[in-house]
Amino acid sequence: MPLFPSSSSINTAFTAPSSKKTENFWIRAPAESKGGIKLYSTDYYLACTLGGILACGPTHTAVTPLDLVKCRRQVNPALYTGNFQAWKSIIAAEGFGGIWTGVGATLVGYSFQGAGKYGFYELFKKQYADIVGEETAHNYRTALYLAASASAEVIADVLLCPWEAIKVRTQTTIPPFASSVFDGYKKITAAEGVSGLYKGLTPLWARQVPYTMVKFASFERTVEAIYDMLPKEKSEYSMLTQTGVSFLGGYIAGVFCAVVSHPADVMVSKINAEKQPGESVGAAVGRIYGKIGFGGLWNGLPVRIVMIGTLTGLQWLFYDSFKAVVGLPTTGSKK
Repeated sequence: MPLFPSSSSINTAFTAPSSKKTENFWIRAPAESKGGIKLYSTDYYLACTLGGILACGPTHTAVTPLDLVKCRRQVNPALYTGNFQAWKSIIAAEGFGGIWTGVGATLVGYSFQGAGKYGFYELFKKQYADIVGEETAHNYRTALYLAASASAEVIADVLLCPWEAIKVRTQTTIPPFASSVFDGYKKITAAEGVSGLYKGLTPLWARQVPYTMVKFASFERTVEAIYDMLPKEKSEYSMLTQTGVSFLGGYIAGVFCAVVSHPADVMVSKINAEKQPGESVGAAVGRIYGKIGFGGLWNGLPVRIVMIGTLTGLQWLFYDSFKAVVGLPTTGSKK
């Protein structure tokens, strides 16, 4: 019997029989899902990895026009007065395709990131739970979510970083630095070597690790709270209702994520656009902060709240929907 359930609580789960004191203590999972995938097997983690790709790649790609405006306003706050004015200006100058600048790097990069983020999250959560034991894992499950998501994101960002560098460089230069993701790759590596693709890794970690910790921990606990407020057991609700809970929990989590990670997001955009050859990351951060100040770290926050809230809600909706299709359970349950 597995010690800790996946981020998905099993629809057919049952609580350990005991006294009232322990009736909600632990929800145990059957060894195999309805789709025949053995929990915590290689196939299980591969399914979660594929679910992560489908959750992150298409959703980030869909909000490329919002991301483009956000990145340009972070680098130059006076460039546009708002989203609609920005899109109108970009289309007038660059054509309709202009608002999709950076879409190739976005799709590739965030597909890789989604694979690492969700796949390794499930793996680390199980491994850390096994290390500390069932009771400790349950009693301190928020800490477990935080540790597992942080570990997963460190790996996911190594996969994302080269494509994020291409995306940001392309989006924050007018006219765009590169005509495609492959053109951007060739130009950066020719001028700076492969290391040029990773110069933003440290600030990317500073942005994404706290973001992902908040994203997963707040989502897990928000979904748990939603099911606690509902009158029936999770298994009594339709799959449409369950995935609806996933979307709502994801949107709420996304708002927290946006606020926590926004200063680092601004700095990533600035470093990729303005870091000088031979300049250390620390020196670049100090120089840029000296220029924009504390207030400058919050440029573009309202746009990012809308973008990240919607994005995170859709990601959990897609992830749980995919898991439901392959016979795995959706996320969460009552406490």
